[in-house]
Amino acid sequence: MRYDVQSFIRCFACLVAATVLTQVPGCSGAPRETVVCTTGMVAELVRGVARDRLQVVSLMGSGVDPHLYKPSPTDVSRLAKADVIFFSGLHLEGKMVELLDGMAQRGKPTRAVTEKLEHSNDRRLLEVEQGIYDPHVWFDVELWGECTEVVLEVLADFAPEHRDEFAANAKHFLTELAELAEYGRTECEKIPQERRVLVTAHDAFQYFSRAFGIEVRAIQGISTENEAGVRKINELVEFITTRGVKAVFVESSVSDDNIRSLVEGCASRGHEVRIGGELHSDALGPEGTQAGTFTGMVRHNIDTIVSALK
Repeated sequence: MRYDVQSFIRCFACLVAATVLTQVPGCSGAPRETVVCTTGMVAELVRGVARDRLQVVSLMGSGVDPHLYKPSPTDVSRLAKADVIFFSGLHLEGKMVELLDGMAQRGKPTRAVTEKLEHSNDRRLLEVEQGIYDPHVWFDVELWGECTEVVLEVLADFAPEHRDEFAANAKHFLTELAELAEYGRTECEKIPQERRVLVTAHDAFQYFSRAFGIEVRAIQGISTENEAGVRKINELVEFITTRGVKAVFVESSVSDDNIRSLVEGCASRGHEVRIGGELHSDALGPEGTQAGTFTGMVRHNIDTIVSALK
């Protein structure tokens, strides 16, 4: 189905009018959501600064692929009612760009948490091609922590009476991320050097690779919009059998069909490779599980990878 931007714009206009009516005394309506985020990773970043002071919600739940995600009328309603909107940026939410731009043009505080990294031409961003960067920044957890600067700036303007509280929260959150990064480095060092090869469904782990010293190969590119070809799968089969890789990984937000084709291709070459576990790449795990929080999700990935490869 083609993404009809004009329909969403018309829907947005109607929802703005409805939102205004719900603010009039005597009119009923659902409680207004304060901060709306696109992905769970962004929501967790914002919660790291806001804590319990503000209501923070995520549009995309567990196992949802942000590369392919199309906003629903309910999403448009939430965005229209939000006081502040945060998204990841770097074209991660490719099918929401026009809608998010429309919100910003109408005066809604709408910010990409990675915008300062992008606009400063930060060399730590991984450039895929000229001017196009890998959006999976959260897997360099300390670099992701720097995105709190944008969050802190926006929330301090929105609720200046809580500026000092937000700043203290951000400082504490950055300490947590530094500890998480050290945990990752320590654990990944347990994998013998010759086994430090991570094969996944799509190319979401290059920041992880750089941060923790693990070579990464993937079937699809940084976006799941591009289908993997037979040639790419065959190339990876050759790589896996030559290197003697023993485990490959599926992802919670990506179909496992290509990974299973990879396993079958290796078997046809007389090389047994198993699925080492499920990783969370573009979405958090289910709420209430370890992977349902950002730090828990990264720890889950580290533990799963280290367990399968060491």
